[in-house]
Amino acid sequence: MKLRTFSPSDVSGKRVLVRVDFNVPLSPDGRVSDAMRINAHVPLIRELSSLGARVTLCSHLGRPKGAVAPKYSLEPIADALSETIGKKVTFVQDCIGEQVQSAVGAMSPGDVAVLENLRFYPYEEENDAPFAERLAAPFEVFIMDAFSAAHRAHASTRAVVTFLPSFAGPLLIREIEMLSSVRDNPRHPFVLILGGAKVSDKIGVIENMLGSADSIIIGGGMAFTFLKADGHEIGHSLCEADKLDFAREMSERARKKGVPLLLPTDVVAAAEVSADSTPTVVAANAIPHDLMGLDIGPKTAKAFRAELRKAETVLWNGPMGVFELSPFAAGTAAIADEMAAATKDGALTVVGGGDSAAAIAQFGHERDVTHVSTGGGASLEFFEGRVLPGVEPFII
Repeated sequence: MKLRTFSPSDVSGKRVLVRVDFNVPLSPDGRVSDAMRINAHVPLIRELSSLGARVTLCSHLGRPKGAVAPKYSLEPIADALSETIGKKVTFVQDCIGEQVQSAVGAMSPGDVAVLENLRFYPYEEENDAPFAERLAAPFEVFIMDAFSAAHRAHASTRAVVTFLPSFAGPLLIREIEMLSSVRDNPRHPFVLILGGAKVSDKIGVIENMLGSADSIIIGGGMAFTFLKADGHEIGHSLCEADKLDFAREMSERARKKGVPLLLPTDVVAAAEVSADSTPTVVAANAIPHDLMGLDIGPKTAKAFRAELRKAETVLWNGPMGVFELSPFAAGTAAIADEMAAATKDGALTVVGGGDSAAAIAQFGHERDVTHVSTGGGASLEFFEGRVLPGVEPFII
């Protein structure tokens, strides 16, 4: 999939609006606590600034539900960006209207500004054309660089392209290139690792990728729905009762295709989800009624790692357990370690954003894999085979 991008002449000296994703976590004192998404856009910001563009960035933050909410202001993000790029970043206290027009008009070549939260207006999430037209009005060029927002048809990701010459940014292009190489043309053997809490979050991915994966590893909370569907005792582990039939169907389809579907054989269980819980390793097919599975066990981790050593391509989406709590982190850490080892051995390794991205960062391997996606929901929808509405306008 090729996307239309800009050349220096398209942006040099022009007023450029860039859709970024600055939806980052803030600490209680209002400071940015994880700057990964901000840092992902820095190369583009610096490139545009060096070309003499007047660079204005727009984004959402949180869910203010179409009303002004000071706790969701982008002002702290503008301050953090200023520190990162080493130059003043102007914060504009609106995203449309005269205040924006005035601020953009006062910018010099190379200047950078950040607009206030797009979602302070309900029209943003409604993909409202008049709102998009007002957003576009002060600018000459639009660049879409927010892959993690590309699965939403919002005014700033879709409607705005009808009002300005528009291009895909480098982050968006890299995401599509890397994810396409896994989805559409993986090197084999291709191992798909799925985890996280719910089967329902991964239904589309399983259905779409079953035809290309050589084996599928299933861990995390979703594994217990598959184990229950096979008739095993899972205690009071997480289980989606309404997805048991789906789990049986997928298991049967995988068997008929000759695709091994690897489930845990042992798990780390406890009475409750707490860092103070006493963990115990039990058989995955006979979890005591008063316990819940909260991580894959050591035998399972060893088996999963062995499967990964065969791979030329690995896609990982979803942790193996409650990795945020140390008693239940070892399984996810083992996968992160093996992903790094596979990469070193020449495999193409992609982490599908969201909790998986947080996990690989927690265990210090975010630079040791081929690609960590910035988009959780966007990457899931991409691997379901969908054309994302924030990407479609740029396909050539």
